[in-house]
Amino acid sequence: VDGILCLADILTDPSHSEATHAEAAAVIAQITSPHLTFTQHLSSFLENMEEIVTALVKLCQEASSGEVFLLASAALANITFFDTMACEILLQLNAMKILLAACSDKHIVDTPYSRDQVVTILANMSVLDQCASEILQGDGVAVLLSLLSPLSPLSPRSAAEAAACERVQQRSALALARLSRDPAVAQAATELSCIPRLIKLCRSPAERNNSDSVLVACLAALRRLAAMNPEELEDSDFQQLVKPRLVDSFLLCTNMEESFV
Repeated sequence: VDGILCLADILTDPSHSEATHAEAAAVIAQITSPHLTFTQHLSSFLENMEEIVTALVKLCQEASSGEVFLLASAALANITFFDTMACEILLQLNAMKILLAACSDKHIVDTPYSRDQVVTILANMSVLDQCASEILQGDGVAVLLSLLSPLSPLSPRSAAEAAACERVQQRSALALARLSRDPAVAQAATELSCIPRLIKLCRSPAERNNSDSVLVACLAALRRLAAMNPEELEDSDFQQLVKPRLVDSFLLCTNMEESFV
């Protein structure tokens, strides 16, 4: 029934309130969820993608609350899974700079859920070679490193919140692995001590909430950084994580229970 066109009209109409735009963003986030197994209903989405993505980026930039930012960024994150064209549009709209700036505003990016959306967009955009210079200009390597921080045991977390924290760590490491194809990013990551942080995440299961997905992403990032900075391999702990086959390094670090028969 042309609902996507209707949503695009609502999102792009400046006469509507921020709350209305946010509700439209919420609907877009739901219908573009990567967990949905059917996508026939999105055939008209590509035709309206550019104006929808543009409106969502504007909503992120001008969001007056963390909730509005979360809804807009969740829709953007899902769209970046849906089609790589979205990542190219985001790059043209200077979205990486906007998202990195939002990360430093605790009133806007105020929960693990909103950090999850931001880092998902950054990780998906990182497949584009042009993103490396954007990350460097926006001090994005430092932001990704901060998102690799350990899961705080100070406050009790719900299972959903703990899962969001794990996704933040995993996708931050994934973004670093992808971006470190660029020597300048790899150099910046090394200078900011990303390697010791990644090693600690691999070696200390509690730092990653025993998550194997975080472990695999950190090992991938370490291996990419090792390829770009072979002189760092003098550290024996680093060698153990990057020299053997990936599966061997994984088994060395994982918290899997051994079975003695």
